[in-house]
Amino acid sequence: MNQQISTRIPNFSVRLSSTPRGARLARLLATEQLTSWGVPLEPAALIVAELAANAATHGRVTGRDFRLTLYVVADVLRIEVTDTRGDRLPRVGTPDPDADSGRGLMLVDALADRWGVTPGLTPRKTVWAEIVPPPRPGNSCSGPSGALSQRTTGEKEPTQAPPLPPATARAHSPG
Repeated sequence: MNQQISTRIPNFSVRLSSTPRGARLARLLATEQLTSWGVPLEPAALIVAELAANAATHGRVTGRDFRLTLYVVADVLRIEVTDTRGDRLPRVGTPDPDADSGRGLMLVDALADRWGVTPGLTPRKTVWAEIVPPPRPGNSCSGPSGALSQRTTGEKEPTQAPPLPPATARAHSPG
């Protein structure tokens, strides 16, 4: 007798226009999806907003969209934003104190447990971030214990490798 083992991984993926409107819609759709999964909205919504804004601003190619993907594996929420500017890799910089922009990746770096860039098929790249939400009883994305994570401090794990990106990914962890 063949038995299939099915493990459902909550996931969501959508293509959006590389415009400020597309970036705003990414945050709204992510918020709705995370709510339906019972996953805490913060800091995930802020990370989605920053990565989507970067895709619409720095990853924009006229006529090409960006993709937002969310999924939960074990106790990790993974946020991925794929754009078509693989030649423009993101970097955390130090903006001028009076500048109106340039702080997005600093926020991602501060809020995510891990983040990085994975090159894709030319001309794509995916900027990803992972967060481990605090335990929350009754969460629909959690295991039998009802908790997404056993880790309850805000500690980051800079030596832990991301569970899903290929070996060519560049991981960033504050340290």
